[in-house]
Amino acid sequence: MAEPDPKDSLDAATRATRSLQGLSTELTARVPQLLEAMRSVGAGLELHSTLDRICETAAELAHARYAAIGVVDELGEGLSDFVTYGVPQDVAEEVGRRPDGHRGLLGALIHDPGPVRLADLSTDPRSAGFPSGHPRMRSFLGVPIRVQGEIFGNLYLTEKHGGAEFSDYDLHMVRVLATEAGIAIGNARLYEAARQREHWIDGSVAVTTALLSGGDADEALSVVAEQARRLADAAAGIVLLPAEGGGLEIVAVSSDDPSSSLGVIIPSRSAVVAKLLAGEAVFIDDSASDGRMVTRLADRFGPSMLLPLQSGGRVLGALATPRSRGARPFTEAERTLAAQFASQAALALMMAEAQRDRERLAVYEDRDRIARDLHDLVIQRLFATGMMLESAQRRSVVPEVRTGVGRAVDELDVTIQEIRTAIFALQQEPAEAPSGLRTRVLREINMAAVPLGFKPSHRFLGPVDSLVGELTGKNLVAALREALSNAYRHAEASLIDVVVDATVTQPDGRAAVRLSVADDGVGIPEGGRRSGLRNLARRAESLGGSSRIEPGIGEDGGGTTVVWEAPL
Repeated sequence: MAEPDPKDSLDAATRATRSLQGLSTELTARVPQLLEAMRSVGAGLELHSTLDRICETAAELAHARYAAIGVVDELGEGLSDFVTYGVPQDVAEEVGRRPDGHRGLLGALIHDPGPVRLADLSTDPRSAGFPSGHPRMRSFLGVPIRVQGEIFGNLYLTEKHGGAEFSDYDLHMVRVLATEAGIAIGNARLYEAARQREHWIDGSVAVTTALLSGGDADEALSVVAEQARRLADAAAGIVLLPAEGGGLEIVAVSSDDPSSSLGVIIPSRSAVVAKLLAGEAVFIDDSASDGRMVTRLADRFGPSMLLPLQSGGRVLGALATPRSRGARPFTEAERTLAAQFASQAALALMMAEAQRDRERLAVYEDRDRIARDLHDLVIQRLFATGMMLESAQRRSVVPEVRTGVGRAVDELDVTIQEIRTAIFALQQEPAEAPSGLRTRVLREINMAAVPLGFKPSHRFLGPVDSLVGELTGKNLVAALREALSNAYRHAEASLIDVVVDATVTQPDGRAAVRLSVADDGVGIPEGGRRSGLRNLARRAESLGGSSRIEPGIGEDGGGTTVVWEAPL
């Protein structure tokens, strides 16, 4: 939006003021009041408070009981906002829906903007009447408000005090005030647009920082959803990524009830999904009634923006910011800013993905080096040592020595087999399609055995593969990985016990699955980092579950037990 030219604003005010010249002394006497009103109107920069101030000032200037400003929508076909003065809150609630400007006198003034003065608006053929509970209104005065030469809306005044009609003097005064109001609104809109851009830029910085910080990927996606919801003033922020079987899966949600949305898959047959995967944005006026929305989630929402997370010609996923039913639609400026935010988030996602790939490659290279060293150095030395012991055993004549050396050789053989098992585990790629939860849990335990130096014990209670759903299972495995990681990085444990129990019943009667990871380590120190524990709690809470810390399995309750639970 171009910045208003001060010279043009001054010329407009001068032309409007000249219309006062040659009029009666009554109007001349009211000029100081007009000047004070103009000063009051231009006193602030926040748009909605500016509109409130204009209504109040106009009502006082023309001695009207009620005042309102109808803001014309971007298409120029109705009202996007309706600001009132003088109508008590309880009366406004009783009347209910505010006028939309599609019919009646207000609608006529949108399509034919110009000053209107009526002794009794109910007798005007353009009038459509008032809804039940609406205050009585007869005398009427309406003038357009222009911002930079374009119609912004109309200023309406009704019910002049004492039951009189609005005079020519009132009309002239209000027209001058409307000109000043246009200038004030233009400044407020510029300020609002600048502030809005600043907020979206700050949100983009927060998202980029979260994605590139090297933390948990799911937590970073949650930051994207939270920032998008806040910046778009939406009822929810939703991140969707391509699902394995086609379509888009909801992987991160910021809303009042995220658990009911997580894991929902929007099928590929949806026209919206096809457009998003093709890199096109989709804007919807009312999600609940739009036939393109094929899931039950759409029934809760009204206006929605669905934006592709696209960078370098590659679509990584999508971002949705739906508003509540009946909420105002997204403006063109909001759509543009949201699209820029989505592009920035997509770029940050690609950079984070590349960073994780580099880190993963470094880990694989390190694992290969360790495996080679174990095979080429450690096993050969152990084998050579075993041969030396066998030779010494054959030369020894003392039975006890021969027996002891034999046991040592057997232990070396077992050690060599365990090292070979560890080498095999280091050289394996993660399974691409685990057959079930039990398999994935065992894989995490086996992978943790390498850095731990021992294999944690484990138990499964109940048919975990058939009872635990895919979304819950995925989060349970991630929680297990986090708990085992904490154990081998911080706990200094010599014993770890993992239990997956699918026979749990919560206090409210719901069936649940419980993961327990207990160790005999040093416990959690005071003031220690809690980011891993927060990740566990967030995963559980997103599913309607919980996470807690209990005493461990060491002597006198030493160590830590992480208990993670989610409903089935």
